[in-house]
Formats: sequence, structure tokens, C-alpha cells
Amino acid sequence: MAQHQNNAKKAQVIDDNLKRVYEDMLEQDVPDRFLDLLAQLREQDNSETDEDGSER
Repeated sequence: MAQHQNNAKKAQVIDDNLKRVYEDMLEQDVPDRFLDLLAQLREQDNSETDEDGSER
């Protein structure tokens, strides 16, 4: 029985830590490099649309 309680406590600690890490990640800003890549993709998409006047 003591082993089961010990395993349950370990599992709870792991669960709490994973939740904390996940919440911390959600609070972080999107990296500038990623925003730059998104901007480049938007520009590329806009230039392809402008070339022939229709969307691809």
C-alpha cells in the first residue's frame, strides 16, 4: 500500500510540473524569428495573388 501511495505522489508531482511548464509556455510571446517568417509568407502570398489578379 505504501508503494502505491508513493507512486501516486510521484505521478501528482509530475502532473503538476507538466502543467506548470505548459502554462509558462502559453504566457511566452511568439519569437521574433517566427513572426518574421509569417510576414515573409504573407508577402509571398500577396505577391502571387497580385501577379495575375487571382488567388492561388
